[in-house]
Amino acid sequence: MITKDMLIADALKQGDVDAIANVLFSVGMHCLGCALAHNETVEDAANAHGVDVDELVEKLNEAAKG
Repeated sequence: MITKDMLIADALKQGDVDAIANVLFSVGMHCLGCALAHNETVEDAANAHGVDVDELVEKLNEAAKG
């Protein structure tokens, strides 16, 4: 289960990585391989991109299931 306090890099490991990445891409998070992805939480990234974190987490968990 993906949570808002999980690191982006760890969130990508929670299921269908392509589907999870597509959700992140869809909200403007295009640099998943950058250094920030390894040290930034889902909530930090959502705040930086002006995205509602609860909605993002819900979409990420749906995508993780495949």
